[in-house]
Amino acid sequence: MNLLWKFFQYGYLMIAFICTVEGIVRWNSDRSRSYLFFGFAILITLVFFFKRHFRKKVEIRNRQNK
Repeated sequence: MNLLWKFFQYGYLMIAFICTVEGIVRWNSDRSRSYLFFGFAILITLVFFFKRHFRKKVEIRNRQNK
């Protein structure tokens, strides 16, 4: 199960990359939507780091309890 969570964790980075690319592509045509995509990319990147930190804390706690 832990391997599955690690796999999905990197899905957040892929989505952030896609949002960044969309923001760059839309920069000249629609700036407000471009800012929205950049904002989502930043938010999703922060979620990635939060979830990674939390998962590592849980792994350490599970190793200590065994």
